[in-house]
Amino acid sequence: MTDATERRREPGTTTDRPRGTMPDAAALGRAVADILGPGCRSVILHGSLAAGGFRPGVSDLDLLAVAEGPLTDDQADSLVRLAGDAALGEAAGLDLHVVTAEVARRPSAEPPLELLVGRHCGEPGLEVERRRPAWPDLPAELSMARQDGVVLTGAPGVLAPVPAEWVVARGRHWLRTWQSLTGDTAHAAFMVLTACRIWQFAAERVHSPKTDAARWVLARDPSLSAVRQALRQYEGDPAAVVDEPGLAVLLETALRHTAR
Repeated sequence: MTDATERRREPGTTTDRPRGTMPDAAALGRAVADILGPGCRSVILHGSLAAGGFRPGVSDLDLLAVAEGPLTDDQADSLVRLAGDAALGEAAGLDLHVVTAEVARRPSAEPPLELLVGRHCGEPGLEVERRRPAWPDLPAELSMARQDGVVLTGAPGVLAPVPAEWVVARGRHWLRTWQSLTGDTAHAAFMVLTACRIWQFAAERVHSPKTDAARWVLARDPSLSAVRQALRQYEGDPAAVVDEPGLAVLLETALRHTAR
């Protein structure tokens, strides 16, 4: 993991797309802060729009909000409505996580989650998780937001370092889980590209955009055909299909290379 903390810079200044297509992340961040009120410590943009690699119509908008204390029911309800109604520009979806300042200051391997609202392209309704006492995927979100996060509103420096071992361990959990889902063609490219990110993070302690991680993996093992197939699909080739045997090989290879 790098020592970088959240930085104030213009969101969406990537080289992958025309500047005019940028979703209005700053306006959405202000709306989140307005709902949280005086207890809002920070709203941080992370993911591909912050780090580079945003692809219109494919990439999501990723926000992490840090609140001084637990959310009220009214605040949670308002954030869910905001996520459902927000204009996302050319973002394919939205992931909003809310944590308390205590979690941000003192993360654990399975920290509590105040709220998660996911709005995903092609899927009906919203994914909503409220007041979960343990959320093992949260350390990876905190780690990514700390590495490449853009503070949209509030204070910088609110996120403490997250031990890389927690992120790798959770990544390996998903690699093992996906070994039983290799026939899921609708999500195969996602599994491949995320597996590449898990592998690269385990080796270099750096969170990379999906396409960068895929090319990093191919430079180490060009025989992994599923990676080339997933890249073609992600980059807009509707005929590209990730074959099940290739996905199985990639997952096994990634597990081997991420083992301690």
